[in-house]
Amino acid sequence: MASSVTGTGTGSPCGACKFLRRKCASDCIFAPYFSSEQGTARFAAIHKVFGASNVSKLLLHVPVADRYEAVVTIAYEAQARIRDPVYGCVAHIFSLQQQVACLQAQLMQVKAQLAQNLIDSTRINVENTHHQWQGNNISGVSSFPSYQTYINPISPQSSLDSVDLNNSNIDHGMMDMQDIKSGEDFAFQSFAKVKRPYNSDLGELQALALRMMRN
Repeated sequence: MASSVTGTGTGSPCGACKFLRRKCASDCIFAPYFSSEQGTARFAAIHKVFGASNVSKLLLHVPVADRYEAVVTIAYEAQARIRDPVYGCVAHIFSLQQQVACLQAQLMQVKAQLAQNLIDSTRINVENTHHQWQGNNISGVSSFPSYQTYINPISPQSSLDSVDLNNSNIDHGMMDMQDIKSGEDFAFQSFAKVKRPYNSDLGELQALALRMMRN
């Protein structure tokens, strides 16, 4: 006696047909998506919310390539409706939207904090650079000797002594110049005294010559 072939291909009915307590045909539309082991509870929620006939009609209007995604969606909506008969999956969607909004707000807060940290770090870097620049200028000025020290490193007392020494040298120089001038005057006077007898003798000779010519 040949065994009957079901939609699952194993001889046992699919989960939908097992839940409906009917014979699973070879062309059962539920067999590819509801297994014999775990499909029963899954189909029970779908049947309770949408009804088996409504789901079968819906799947007939869906392309074969898209039927698996449609079954997953229907099963999810059915289970959500059982958990929350009023809102169903809308409550879960609303909860996810709130989570997204909260995460977006946190993300914006983190971005604002990062921007503020970047501004603060930039300001601190600028202030540090300014302080370093001022420190370099201060150290550069202090590294040079003071104007008073660089111009006149001698003490005030030594300066007065040097002034007195210079004045004494000037006085000695003036005295030397006076001595030289006095010597020149003395030599000129001596020369004049030497020349005076010569001039007097010449006058006497001239007078004598005149007397002889008169005679």
